[in-house]
Amino acid sequence: MPKLLNIITHPNDILRKKCVEIKKVDEQTRQLILDMEKTMLEKDGIGLAAPQIGQNINLILINTKDGPIHMINPKITRKSWFKSIEEEGCLSLPTIFGKVKRSKKIRVIYNDKNNSRHKLKAEGMFARVVQHEVDHLNGVLFIDHIKDKDLPEGIKK
Repeated sequence: MPKLLNIITHPNDILRKKCVEIKKVDEQTRQLILDMEKTMLEKDGIGLAAPQIGQNINLILINTKDGPIHMINPKITRKSWFKSIEEEGCLSLPTIFGKVKRSKKIRVIYNDKNNSRHKLKAEGMFARVVQHEVDHLNGVLFIDHIKDKDLPEGIKK
């Protein structure tokens, strides 16, 4: 039975650490995926990365209209030159929103929970969410993409 996990909020050191690769997908990893899925959906998130629930591993979930996608060890292999600026938020910064410039299209490779390799082309909001969540795996928050002068008062990077 999946359980609801606590979301780590900024500032917290785990949100700034580079995550480690998942070498083997086991039952513990599969259970974590189910727990993260429940947490993301109950918190109305469109994405969730393992560091946000206190795990320093390369695992993200993206909520799509067809249901959640689980990405283990995701790597963005290509980003378009064309960018767009859109407002972003984050479960780890629950009251903060800001405009972030990101590539409109990306390509990503990842493994699923059955250890199958996938290649995916993403664009628009889906591409934005993947980039946001992969940033989490590298210790980067969306506020790092915002100029200091445009940050809400009292927020430090």
